[in-house]
Amino acid sequence: MKSTVLRLSSMTCALLLCGAAQAAPPAPAVSAAELSAARARHAQEVAVCKSGRSNQDRATCLREAGAALMEAQRGGLGDGAAPPAANQFLRCDPLPADQRKDCIARMQGQGTTSGSVAGGGIYRELVTREGGAASAATPAVGTAQPDKPKPR
Repeated sequence: MKSTVLRLSSMTCALLLCGAAQAAPPAPAVSAAELSAARARHAQEVAVCKSGRSNQDRATCLREAGAALMEAQRGGLGDGAAPPAANQFLRCDPLPADQRKDCIARMQGQGTTSGSVAGGGIYRELVTREGGAASAATPAVGTAQPDKPKPR
């Protein structure tokens, strides 16, 4: 009877060990240096969240910082430089061909830029004049003219 109890115990132990091995999280896919850098970056992000200097409310900021740390531990974060550069021109793809050319010019920095992400968005404007140049004597439609003094 003792041997039966021991066999059940060893089978139970084996099952528990197998289950524990399956439930254990995988080892980080990043080096120790990368993990250390990710933790340091996380600490900086948390400090920004707590100081109120973020463009997000505190809860969202802290949640995003934690999610970024988890993704970095899995090796899923890059250096952050490539995606905006790659996506810069992808925003122009859905536009018709004649508008796409102007969109690409704006993304390359031509024209004027105003606004901010914190303020709700960045406004890019590029004025392209088509046709002949207007002469100095005839103002373009919709432009204001300075008041001329009346003769006395």
